[in-house]
Amino acid sequence: MTTGVMICGHGSRSQSAVDEFATLAQKLPAHLPPDWPVEYGYLEFANPVIRDGLDRLRASGCDRILAVPGMLFAAMHAKNDIPTVLNTYAATHDITVSYGRELGVDPKMVAAAAARIDEALAAAPSDIPLHETCLVVIGRGASDPDANGNVSKIARLLWEGMGFGWCEVGYSGVTFPLVEPCLDHVARLGYRRVVVFPYFLFSGILIDRIYGFTDRVAAANPQIEFLKAGYLGDHPQVIETFAERVTELVGETPPPNCAMCKYRTQVLGFEAEVGAVQESHHHHVEGQGAEAPGSNVADCRLCDDFCTGECRLDAGHDHHHHHHGHDHTHDHDHHHHAPYPHADHPHGPESVRKSRS
Repeated sequence: MTTGVMICGHGSRSQSAVDEFATLAQKLPAHLPPDWPVEYGYLEFANPVIRDGLDRLRASGCDRILAVPGMLFAAMHAKNDIPTVLNTYAATHDITVSYGRELGVDPKMVAAAAARIDEALAAAPSDIPLHETCLVVIGRGASDPDANGNVSKIARLLWEGMGFGWCEVGYSGVTFPLVEPCLDHVARLGYRRVVVFPYFLFSGILIDRIYGFTDRVAAANPQIEFLKAGYLGDHPQVIETFAERVTELVGETPPPNCAMCKYRTQVLGFEAEVGAVQESHHHHVEGQGAEAPGSNVADCRLCDDFCTGECRLDAGHDHHHHHHGHDHTHDHDHHHHAPYPHADHPHGPESVRKSRS
């Protein structure tokens, strides 16, 4: 059986986007078995179309084609349009065409995104702490809430991985909030710096739109430093993710809840926790009920009518607390939590100190 690889792009009216997609496709073979030819094609707006790429693979003797969508998230194009083209072609030519996953929420994609954001921060004209910086992640926007929700998940992973003061998500079209209302909202939050990051693979009209609205809002808010981060492009970890989407079609696909698990793979900001020993940290409060730490607010010097969590701060972490008048002298040396990387974040547990003062 001779295997070929087909990268299915959306296509664009922008020549630069079409060129960038072709560049990415040309860098892919280095990450795949040497005897797998790679072709690419577009759904609309640009040539070659997907069918042309499939024709070339078949002409070179391929009888098994591994096809993947060249897209960040699965919305209508990846879920309906591309599979229809592939299924029709496979039936017409009696050839096996397997269809893989979109790039999706993947630690390598998050790392590539963080690299683009870091590049923008490194080139910034002034030194402003991350806690005084708001990250704005702009996604494409689709009529599919699953795809839109994944932009929010990417944004959260970047926010938590890097430790920004705040984060908002906007979209370039179709859904809400669009770029300008999103940035107008962010400008009222009081952050000294705003980093606008388009979570896009390629340049084109939408990138121009995102940067254009950023300039407009920046001009109206000269007291805030606006930074425009670059889009993903052909970052090496984007290409690695594409290669994995191809090879997992004939290999192992990680279970759905494991691809972003911090114990299984290096997740941005939590890299040191890969392979941590699996154990339960709750055995010492099993069955304690009303005697468990934190149950009796009446015994607490710090709280009035509900547990704010302030008592946990003095223990230096957000669990295993010796508080509310209970004496729990447990030996915790048999396990060690990895320290949370942003324990000092002003909107995290530390915020309860401020609410008392």
